[in-house]
Amino acid sequence: CLGHPDRPPSPVNVTVTQLKANSATVSWDVPEGDVVIGYAILQQRQDGQMQRFIREVNTTNRACVLWDLAEDADYIIQVQSIGLYGESQASKRVHFRTLKETDRLPSNSSNQGDITMEGLDKDRQLQTGEIIIIVAVLLMWAAVIALFCRQYDIIKDNDSNNNKEKTKPSSEHSTPERPSGGLLRSK
Repeated sequence: CLGHPDRPPSPVNVTVTQLKANSATVSWDVPEGDVVIGYAILQQRQDGQMQRFIREVNTTNRACVLWDLAEDADYIIQVQSIGLYGESQASKRVHFRTLKETDRLPSNSSNQGDITMEGLDKDRQLQTGEIIIIVAVLLMWAAVIALFCRQYDIIKDNDSNNNKEKTKPSSEHSTPERPSGGLLRSK
């Protein structure tokens, strides 16, 4: 027990979240009042095949992602706080099981899982339906604007053509008269 008073207390509230087939996130709390400069996590498979020790110093993180896990396997983790003068006692053992690749939700809530998956599918259908409606409305607006522009151009063209036609005949009629008149006068 030498140096035991200087060791920080064990982490509390160790929980595993974001469970997937090959990864999980472990988080914990540290009791106030002690300087904690890092953490150490002991992770092992319950069948004893694989053991991993993760140690990180100079961090205030209170969570760590466990990666490269085997799917549908049981794991045990313990977390230790690292202080200036040593490591704490290990936290309580926390047991968790990774998901199967096909599972989106924990296997023990399969009935609830079916319901929620159906709900998700309905939501997805609603979303795609909404997107189709939005796209249709946008296309309609685009068509209306295009038609309006086209009609506006036609009106503009007609106006300019009419103006040209009005001015052309008058100029054509007026110009030949002047020289002929002039010529007649000169004769």
